[in-house]
Amino acid sequence: MAESKLFVIDKKQQIRAMFNRISLRYDFLNHFLSLGIDRYWRSQSVNHLREIKPSSVLDIATGTADFAICAERRLHPDKITGIDISEKMLALGRNKILKKNVSDCITLMPADSENLPFVDNTFDAITVGFGVRNFENLQAGLNEMVRVLKPGGRAVILEFSKPDKTPIKQLYAFYFKYLLPFFGRIISHDKIAYSYLHDSVIAFPEKDEFLKLMILAGFSETHCKPLSFGIASIYVGDKHRTIVDSD
Repeated sequence: MAESKLFVIDKKQQIRAMFNRISLRYDFLNHFLSLGIDRYWRSQSVNHLREIKPSSVLDIATGTADFAICAERRLHPDKITGIDISEKMLALGRNKILKKNVSDCITLMPADSENLPFVDNTFDAITVGFGVRNFENLQAGLNEMVRVLKPGGRAVILEFSKPDKTPIKQLYAFYFKYLLPFFGRIISHDKIAYSYLHDSVIAFPEKDEFLKLMILAGFSETHCKPLSFGIASIYVGDKHRTIVDSD
């Protein structure tokens, strides 16, 4: 499906500007519009990293650091690095990290998810919460995740999806197309952001189609777990371990 007309030209710059505009109301709207279930989705996503016990985690499109904070609480890694292109979202995230007294573990920095400023094989794990829809070049972003993951590392991607069973499918479509943009526009005072949310979810290559893109990037052992009747989905992929030949 075609990309939203609002973001045909220079999507990355417009995404940055949009999130800077709505940053002050972003957390409230996330919890309000999802009825608080977004917290459960993050915790379920982070659980997929427990078995690999990562010591270093990269949180891409970290926003105000909710995913990074969830990972710190559940996984207790040595270091979490959160990146985002929105300076105002990062500023709010830093304040949140200070208040929660986790600044010794979590560091936030501005960076482009499609051109990560890290050397190859840096992180044990990568998390992305509701961010891959906003990539200007989705395949480039997935390729970069594989590049900076250590062999044996794992990426966990949480993203909206579309339910396919009646009556959830119809109820979700009505809420997402009409009610969510209406309340989002009133509370955020932004005419674009929550209409874009609907358009971007509709356009996103979800489920099997997205898993194919992950495999193309170099991920293995990929799978998808629907959440809350398919309203959101967790995508998991591993990076192949390096095979050393022995003579």
